[in-house]
Amino acid sequence: MVLSKATSETNLSVHSTFASRYVRVSLPRFKMPENSIPKDAAYQIINDELMLDGNPRLNLASFVTTWMEPECDKLIMDSINKNYVDMDEYPVTTELQNRCVNMIAHLFNAPLGEGEAAVGVGTVGSSEAIMLAGLAFKRKWQNKMKAQGKPHDRPNIVTGANVQVCWEKFARYFEVELKEVKLEDGYYVMDPEKAVEMVDENTICVAAILGSTLNGEFEDVKRLNDLLVEKNKETGWDTPIHVDAASGGFIAPFIYPELEWDFRLPLVKSINVSGHKYGLVYAGIGWVIWRSKEDLPEELIFHINYLGADQPTFTLNFSKGSSQVIAQYYQLIRLGYEGYKNVMENCQENAKVLREGLEKTERFNIVSKEIGVPLVAFSLKDNSKHNEFEISEHLRRFGWIVPAYTMPPNAEHVTVVRVVIREDFSRTLAERLVADIQKVLHELDTLPARVTAKLAASAAAEEGDGGGVHKKSAMEVQLEITNVWKKFVAEKKKTKNVIC
Repeated sequence: MVLSKATSETNLSVHSTFASRYVRVSLPRFKMPENSIPKDAAYQIINDELMLDGNPRLNLASFVTTWMEPECDKLIMDSINKNYVDMDEYPVTTELQNRCVNMIAHLFNAPLGEGEAAVGVGTVGSSEAIMLAGLAFKRKWQNKMKAQGKPHDRPNIVTGANVQVCWEKFARYFEVELKEVKLEDGYYVMDPEKAVEMVDENTICVAAILGSTLNGEFEDVKRLNDLLVEKNKETGWDTPIHVDAASGGFIAPFIYPELEWDFRLPLVKSINVSGHKYGLVYAGIGWVIWRSKEDLPEELIFHINYLGADQPTFTLNFSKGSSQVIAQYYQLIRLGYEGYKNVMENCQENAKVLREGLEKTERFNIVSKEIGVPLVAFSLKDNSKHNEFEISEHLRRFGWIVPAYTMPPNAEHVTVVRVVIREDFSRTLAERLVADIQKVLHELDTLPARVTAKLAASAAAEEGDGGGVHKKSAMEVQLEITNVWKKFVAEKKKTKNVIC
């Protein structure tokens, strides 16, 4: 006779997490729980909820790297417990950061002598890098104005209206007037001529973008440099240039080596680049490089000794992980110039496949340029019944995360869909995306118009009423439609009591 014994509820060794009580209660949302739970239960429950996130590899909204080699993943995990600021305790990590700065400075043609160390620093991303570069420009300008006995309380910076939001943050946080060159319909980057016209004695720098967030286009930094050289000669000013190369800094040197945008131009004093974009490292690493020591005021650099030896530091934060710095060095020596060139050429070719596939549908205008960041931005030729926001929404059903957005002021009536081509986006995926977009177009063609038709009917009704009622132009109707969709999308994404 076989004897059996019921398993005790307290015998946790044979319990599955899904057989435990922990899956029957909601996870805490506002207050820390009173009691502990087993580690496997904590992992399983959190991991299950994270399944509802989008797939990072199919997130075509982001420029940020979503894949690295397993060997680099291991390096990252091995160094995840190292605090980057403990330079005396982790001298090799500090040395790797310095090597990265020197390699990137040479990539950007910094005028360095034999054996001369470059001036730069690793950051958590291009936003911090831009803040640091902006502070350097502001302090240099203030010092110059003080020496000349002139007012130094109203600095300004000239940019295009297409700049990333971090420039607006810099201007607001550090009390610098932001003078934006407005965009034009069909021209979605900063016009160098208009930018130079806006420069005055209080301009701390002109910021040019190598790879616009909106359509990937490179701004004409050389033209800007030449015009600014002439203005400086005429006025006696010395207005410099900063290049925001967050996206394009790891692209142009490899596939557009003859393009002059970097330290080859005399007025370019600093450049930022995102290591976590086309530098091919996971999120959390950026770089800012200065032309020379003279371009970074010494008074902005702090020296500390309470971690051991004297340590210079110029950052907005203090503690941060070492993993991303080490990962950047891995990529630079693992891939080398040859490897980065191959990756960027692959991205460029796959962007071409996607662009040509969309053009064959004869339904889209391509807004992005062939020379620039490998992305494809496009808009519908006819959006009288359905619009770009609906395309974005419907593509979610296939797993694709593709953003739709409106252009900045003076071009806000233009709505585009943007697909960023990263290292891990293959030709097969490009072809699959084209096929899914065609399916979405077919589905939309069979559906009645949603908001668009109602607004168009409303506009027609206003036109027919007469009696002095304002007749809306086609652009006004399109802008109203766009605003309704923006509100609709914002409502869907709204998350209560969460600050991002």
